[in-house]
Amino acid sequence: MAATTHTVSNQVPPLVGYDVFTADRALTEAVERHLAPELLDGARNELTELGRSAGSAQAQEWGALANEYPPKLRTHDRYGHRIDEVEFHPAYHRLLGHAVGARLTDAWGRPGGHVRRAAGFLVWTQAEAGHGCPLSMTHAAVPALRTDPVLAAEWEPRLTSSVYERELRPAAQKTGVLFGMGMTEKQGGTDVRSNTTRAEPLSADGEYLLTGHKWFCSAPMSDGFLVLAQAPGGLTCFLLPRVLPDGTRNVFAIQRLKDKLGNRSNASSEVEFDGTWARRVGEEGRGVRTIIEMVAATRLDCVTGSAALMRQAVAQAVHHCTYRSAFGGVLIEKPLMRNVLADLALESEAATVLALRLAAAYDAGTEAEAAFLRIAVPTAKYWVTKRCTPMVGEALECLGGNGYVEESGMPRLLREAPLNSIWEGSGNVQALDVLRALQREPQALNAFLQEVGRARGADHRLDGAIKGMLTELADLNGIEARARRLVERMALVLQGSLLVRWAPPEVADAFCASRLGGDWGTAFGTLPHSLDLASIVERARPVAH
Repeated sequence: MAATTHTVSNQVPPLVGYDVFTADRALTEAVERHLAPELLDGARNELTELGRSAGSAQAQEWGALANEYPPKLRTHDRYGHRIDEVEFHPAYHRLLGHAVGARLTDAWGRPGGHVRRAAGFLVWTQAEAGHGCPLSMTHAAVPALRTDPVLAAEWEPRLTSSVYERELRPAAQKTGVLFGMGMTEKQGGTDVRSNTTRAEPLSADGEYLLTGHKWFCSAPMSDGFLVLAQAPGGLTCFLLPRVLPDGTRNVFAIQRLKDKLGNRSNASSEVEFDGTWARRVGEEGRGVRTIIEMVAATRLDCVTGSAALMRQAVAQAVHHCTYRSAFGGVLIEKPLMRNVLADLALESEAATVLALRLAAAYDAGTEAEAAFLRIAVPTAKYWVTKRCTPMVGEALECLGGNGYVEESGMPRLLREAPLNSIWEGSGNVQALDVLRALQREPQALNAFLQEVGRARGADHRLDGAIKGMLTELADLNGIEARARRLVERMALVLQGSLLVRWAPPEVADAFCASRLGGDWGTAFGTLPHSLDLASIVERARPVAH
């Protein structure tokens, strides 16, 4: 075939070789805002190094390979011995090792640790999202284990280590470990109080044998798991190691790996326990209360992970439109495309600002901030994860047919997008959790209202939205059926409050006009044309450094 027919023109160069962190103005500003001045230089250096790695061709190749070659289950070795191992492509281990080395499992024991980790998680997830699951669960296991000082002293140094050791061997022989979680069962799902897994106490204090199953157990090659089971005193939390102290394998029969829509690099499994040894965490009968802090921390990672997917989708869309020409000019200069890109950028920035505000609340460690988190985390989890899928789908469309092709990376983002809305409690669970906090913990509502009230008087549309939200809160009629509507309003008011206080005027103005003022359509790209859309798009543009 003649070479002249293969002349390539008007194709966009790949978005590669750039610093994912410094190219994200909303994120860099949030880090500067929430970290103490003496921590900033060190944090910037860490995040810049991680950002360059995330934007490198090598990391992008790792992400593609880890998804192209998903994990495989090996139930038995060649001789017929049960081994229950999962094999991963080397790229998965490189991604996970880099993340652990960047301290993405270490937030609880260093100043500004949650902000630094959340920013790093948001940056590195843009390279590949699936391996974020064990990172999240390992990080989140710390507060649950701290209910038992002996267990915490034994395990926390390994959980927060910057060393990744993939081999299965006794935890005492490892510098760093990873953790998973097993809560749901096939008959109950989210209704964990209907769990049937039994825990029979042994003669040694705190030791039990578990018999039962878990319907979803992600990252089954982890070193330990926090699971729920029915002890004589009721539903209880347990620490289940994969390898026993004497080096033998604990009974952990992996039945199969889930064939999922996305998240393909990460192994999600069904497991069976049959006389499986475990140690009690917390008191018998208080399993949900013990594990709830782990759930809250993983929910925050769902928010941060969705913000990462949204940011990467916006970066790809704006980058494409910067270079692609059509109808006599580059796409980014076309008024209608600019409207779409600006709308997507608003959604992304609002998610990022909210995620980092929640991380800062964890770092503060005060009673007031803890009360704020009680409502703000499920509110943010509900809304940000819900917005991720339509937003990523619209960003894909900005690339046209090229965006529908696997090589663009956009289909992987779109398959991943619904995940965080489902894991750690779907939308209804989050909305009902907010209602419980409103009804049982008045200090949580007070803290939430104080937070949004800090921006009162700065924008009349925000003021009107706060007033409408208060009217909704005062009406208890049909409150459960209205829970989603109420939580959506609360999330938008919270995001609007944060943007009015901290974002550039053009960003806050556009958010308030559309999301709070009602001057918006039902699809992206329907912002009022009179807004400063060009500045919003330029702010979101990833620039290679």
